[in-house]
Amino acid sequence: MGRLVPAVTRALDILELFLDGDGTLSAPDIVRRLQLPRTTVHELVTTLAARSYIVPVPGRPGRYRLGVRPYQLGSRYAEQLDLAAEGRQVARSVAETCDETVHVAILEGTDVIYIAKVDSTHAVRMVSAAGRRLPAHCTSVGKMLLAFLPEHELAARVPDGAPLAAMTPNSITDPACLRAALTVIRQRGIAVESRESNPDVSCVAAPVRDRTGQVVAALSISVPMIRWSEERRTELEQLAAKGAAELSERLGHRSAS
Repeated sequence: MGRLVPAVTRALDILELFLDGDGTLSAPDIVRRLQLPRTTVHELVTTLAARSYIVPVPGRPGRYRLGVRPYQLGSRYAEQLDLAAEGRQVARSVAETCDETVHVAILEGTDVIYIAKVDSTHAVRMVSAAGRRLPAHCTSVGKMLLAFLPEHELAARVPDGAPLAAMTPNSITDPACLRAALTVIRQRGIAVESRESNPDVSCVAAPVRDRTGQVVAALSISVPMIRWSEERRTELEQLAAKGAAELSERLGHRSAS
């Protein structure tokens, strides 16, 4: 690996400062926060402005905001993203950590479609495949995706008074019960399925967000009941949340924290 170029590193440090606060900075702000010489900051700011990476803020002399060039680069990056490919990479990493089956799924109508899957190495494991479709209300990934739908979309997909089909005796079939469960999921940011799609398997799931903050997918970890416990569930919830956050970051999402 070649050496880092100090001038380029400093220019990137300046650009990354605009991610915080109100998105505007002055040269003295940059000098103070990066502890760089004023002359260096002036030269870097002048160069970044000349290339449209930053532009003066109208009506606020001496202050700058991001220009059109970072937006163009970000848009091109977003165009090249492949949710399934990124999902497979993250799912593989999560599966290597917990040695359980990991899925990434999206919502289509009232079903979830698994777009990525990495198997456990255990002899006893969940049998599924990428491309498989299941009723959303019976799965942890599906409940997670339903939980973050706008109210009018949820009402259209899960109308009151229409019983939901069951896959096992543990499946939720009452729309009111499902809505109550979705409220808890929205608050916790984690969905749990206890033998609702498969009588021998439980799952946990976490939301995957795109660069706009919208929930576009969910990542789940599925575990046969012979390896399931409350302690194990807590561990897997944390791992699913970490994996979903990594996939979200790959899709351009930036956490508020």
